[in-house]
Amino acid sequence: METEFKNIDEYISLQSPEIRSTLQLLRETIKEAAPEALEVISYQMPAFKYYGMLAYFAAFKNHYSLFVNPKVVEVFKEELSPYKLSKATIQFPLKSPVPVELVTKLIQYWANEKLKQSQLKKSK
Repeated sequence: METEFKNIDEYISLQSPEIRSTLQLLRETIKEAAPEALEVISYQMPAFKYYGMLAYFAAFKNHYSLFVNPKVVEVFKEELSPYKLSKATIQFPLKSPVPVELVTKLIQYWANEKLKQSQLKKSK
């Protein structure tokens, strides 16, 4: 039976003890990079909204992932090369520390892009 998470605190608290601090640090890093972003649960994963979806994250058996817009992966492909990538997913090995500087850059980049998109829509 799948758990219906009410919020990010609940999601993190129900993960295995060895991943909780990593997820909490990932959450704090995203919040610091985009302080105006709203925390939500979407697709049963922690997520952040800022003029639309900004990013998701989740824990898995052997890794934790950050889900971003495909453009973010494309723009930062070289810096993300140490990690397993798909179109919009960055997989970090479970025992790997959160690359705080890199995550901050990714989130700030996409938050700025989302803000620009929003301003363009308003000016039309």
